[in-house]
Amino acid sequence: MKSVVLQHLKDNKSLYIEEWRKSLEQHEFTKQGSTFSSKDMQQEMKDEFISVVFQSIELSIEENRDAMHRFANRLIYNGWAFSEFIRSLQALRRVVLHDVSANFTKEEFVDVSVVFEDWLDEQITRLAEEFSKIQDEVMTMQKTAMKELSAPLIPVFNKISVMPIVGTIDTKRAAQIMENLLEGIIEHRAQVVLIDITGVPVVDTMVAHHIIKASEAVRLVGAECLLVGIRPEIAQTIVNLGIDLDAFTTKSTLKKGIEAALELTNRTIETNEQMQSNGGLKR
Repeated sequence: MKSVVLQHLKDNKSLYIEEWRKSLEQHEFTKQGSTFSSKDMQQEMKDEFISVVFQSIELSIEENRDAMHRFANRLIYNGWAFSEFIRSLQALRRVVLHDVSANFTKEEFVDVSVVFEDWLDEQITRLAEEFSKIQDEVMTMQKTAMKELSAPLIPVFNKISVMPIVGTIDTKRAAQIMENLLEGIIEHRAQVVLIDITGVPVVDTMVAHHIIKASEAVRLVGAECLLVGIRPEIAQTIVNLGIDLDAFTTKSTLKKGIEAALELTNRTIETNEQMQSNGGLKR
């Protein structure tokens, strides 16, 4: 029976495509968020979806899966709403079942409709599987990129590391910064950590709260935290907001922060003459 149904779909493919395309004329596929899609883009995606679905009749399972993978990939990277395409298959279901009811007996209709529904469910399942697989891959890459860019902990001297923070800090990014900070302290065996906020455009109450939490977490793992890069306008904002940063040492520049960190680890920077006679940095 399956071969009979698939052959019927092949024989009437042109009719079904034409009727399905007509039913989709009033159906507008949307994009996630406010991404714009022109009428040409709409029609292009509809035509491609129609083609992918009906190609599956003649493709092997593996070829069909590859075709669905490519289409799902385009949906994700162009921001199309997946649910809209699945919903549009209801229109195809109505077109085919209406034709089947007119060309098969009542007894045959039950068997034919079951086989057709199974075939259509296969297409939905494969598209959903490929969409979910690609979406998981994208999310993994995004998380990796966010972790790498969120703020690395950079060792500058033995036992001294710097975390430069650039850009705004929200709750999600603060959590990632905290994770990188604590993991980096353990990895580099840092005793002193300098959090450099030179590249943070605005320090408000929320940002200060995240910085204070980070400082407290650093102390809990046995390291000292210094806040550097406090520009005059940032200092004024901190004072005006009544933010208490007395819990840890602050320095205006990274250079001054490193000098303080060296003192905390019982080291100093010597002049060229001293380096020649004493061998450089005191440990």
